[in-house]
Amino acid sequence: MRTKAAGCAERRPLQPRTEAAAAPAGRAMPSEYTYVKLRSDSSRPSLQWYTRAQSKMRRPSLLLKDILKCTLLVFGVWILYILKLNYTTEECDMKKMHYVDPDRVKRAQKYAQQVLQKECRPKFAKTSMALLFEHRYSVDLLPFVQKAPKDSEAESKYDPPFGFRKFSSKVQTLLELLPEHDLPEHLKAKTCRRCVVIGSGGIVHGLELGHTLNQFDVVIRLNSAPVEGYSEHVGNKTTIRMTYPEGAPLSDLEYYSNDLFVAVLFKSVDFNWLQAMVKNETLPFWVRLFFWKQVAEKIPLQPKHFRILNPVIIKETAFDILQYSEPQSRFWGRDKNVPTIGVIAVVLATHLCDEVSLAGFGYDLNQPRTPLHYFDNQCMAAMNFQTMHNVTTETKFLLKLVKEGVVKDLSGGIHCEF
Repeated sequence: MRTKAAGCAERRPLQPRTEAAAAPAGRAMPSEYTYVKLRSDSSRPSLQWYTRAQSKMRRPSLLLKDILKCTLLVFGVWILYILKLNYTTEECDMKKMHYVDPDRVKRAQKYAQQVLQKECRPKFAKTSMALLFEHRYSVDLLPFVQKAPKDSEAESKYDPPFGFRKFSSKVQTLLELLPEHDLPEHLKAKTCRRCVVIGSGGIVHGLELGHTLNQFDVVIRLNSAPVEGYSEHVGNKTTIRMTYPEGAPLSDLEYYSNDLFVAVLFKSVDFNWLQAMVKNETLPFWVRLFFWKQVAEKIPLQPKHFRILNPVIIKETAFDILQYSEPQSRFWGRDKNVPTIGVIAVVLATHLCDEVSLAGFGYDLNQPRTPLHYFDNQCMAAMNFQTMHNVTTETKFLLKLVKEGVVKDLSGGIHCEF
């Protein structure tokens, strides 16, 4: 009994709870323990609210920090990419690499003269392209953007360079500055026009085709490929200089009074740059920051010499003729769905002229130590670093055109016929 009593005595501290439980309902006074607990529970919602409020106040600053970090990361990757493009390519010794067999020089010159001496066939290029690609090639496509263009589904569906979606007002502003939107009258008057598209390939160096190339009705040059100092090989006549802002020549010597400057617009700031060039204005410094390399500060041509390439030509070249996949929205980079300026110029030439020839085209990736261009010391191996264009697909396309007789390859870089 004593043990039981002792045990009961040890449980006495719990007595207040027992008394409270035994008290009649509604009349029991809360113990000190219960009061403290209730007060603690009642204060908890306010404490949680304060914590949430503080957390929300911190979120904007944390978000800004995250955005800043991402921006710095993207900018750093972009800088490394540009450095890789400009400084990691192997250089070639041009004195050794530009030797050409004299017999090949004679055969190339003879072949080019034979092409010019044959009778010009009106509408041959368009007709041949339509037969070769059927519904994938539009015979009646306008080469340049007109002042009052017809509504084009393709033009409004895609972003540059495949269309002008969201940029129609900028295009109209530019067109208001340009007094002409077609070929010059002296070229339109010709019943049959011969075009030659001169690429930048090292294959043309040493063939001494300059005199023959000058005899074509329309000579199309690409980007900053120079004439000055290389006229013996590539001629010095320029009817069309076709380029985007970063590719435009920096030297005034590369522009002539009878040129057409055909702008290829790839991005938003390209419109600003072209407007500054047409109006002979200085491009703001903050706009220049959006270009991946130095752009021309001035183009010494009158507004009547400027044209805007019809983006539907690029769209048709990429998605219909070359059958690339349509562009996908990505956080960084692009798919290889953008044709080179050279291939775009070839398709443009089929819309402008009745017969089309090529010179300076052809990437032989199996010979990495051969010259990439006729005017610098880059090797063919540099093409392995580019990530924008599908060179293999484009080469197959040009080879098809040459073998089917749609175009003539005067320098033999795609398919040699001499």
